Amino acid sequence: MSGDSEVRGKPLTGRKVLMIAIGAFAVILTANLTLAVRAVQTFPGLEVDNSFVASQNFNEELAAQLALGWDVQADVQDGLLTINFTDEAGAPVEVAAMQAVVGRATNVQDDFVPDFSYYRGTFTAPVDIRPGNWNIRLVAYAPDGTEFRQRVVLHVTG
Repeated sequence: MSGDSEVRGKPLTGRKVLMIAIGAFAVILTANLTLAVRAVQTFPGLEVDNSFVASQNFNEELAAQLALGWDVQADVQDGLLTINFTDEAGAPVEVAAMQAVVGRATNVQDDFVPDFSYYRGTFTAPVDIRPGNWNIRLVAYAPDGTEFRQRVVLHVTG
């Protein structure tokens, strides 16, 4: 018996190699298309309509916001979302108005706008929020009209 003349199984033909290659590319293409479709479906959208226009006053707006000296802290306890505005000394500050959207960092389908009550630098709102990482995109205004924008990361444990 010669080991060279005996062939085990079926021979590897050009047709089999072609089928293996087509199968491998089909798996890769399917995975890539699935990931691309999910990325587009969950994309929250643009932050601004025109980034060039938005950048024109960025430095001035940032300087005005930093001059306020505000610090923002957010927390959720027993279904109550609390957002505190304090100055550099830790004292509550007067906030003329605030709008906030709470949502996931990765998509907008869970976004909601809480109904806040305000008292001496603290905004509170009842929320039904699941554990995880959330973002609060807020815009607040000082009594002199200075705009304060911040994205506050909120970690909800559960």
